[in-house]
Amino acid sequence: PVEVWRYYLLINRPEVSDTLFTWDDLQAKLAGELLNNLGNFVNRVLSFIAKTGYGSVIPDAPGAESHTLTQSLGEKVGNLVKQYVEAMENVKLKQGLKTAMSISSEGNGYLQESKFWKLYKEDKPSCAIVIRTAAGLV
Repeated sequence: PVEVWRYYLLINRPEVSDTLFTWDDLQAKLAGELLNNLGNFVNRVLSFIAKTGYGSVIPDAPGAESHTLTQSLGEKVGNLVKQYVEAMENVKLKQGLKTAMSISSEGNGYLQESKFWKLYKEDKPSCAIVIRTAAGLV
């Protein structure tokens, strides 16, 4: 798909020197960054919302601001968003894209640390907070 090429060209965009294209590097970036990072995060969040008792609707989550994991994620992502905006304002597209992918990595870590699949069975209000927060990142 064209999005893969766009991603690859931006992430390998020469900013100070020439760049070298290899099929192996393209495949590594596709598997390691797009699929395992961004694709995994988006799929985990959206498929969980679609397949569980949420009826394909992002759950309401009162009290999200006071949830410990959510506060920690908010601080990390807030800093990354500032870095992203700064990079884009300075037309540092490669750096901006790497920062955006870092946000996705933080989202994956947040899901993993929360153990949302267990929360759904044991503490649905906390699970709703985690899923709503993760959906907001998507």
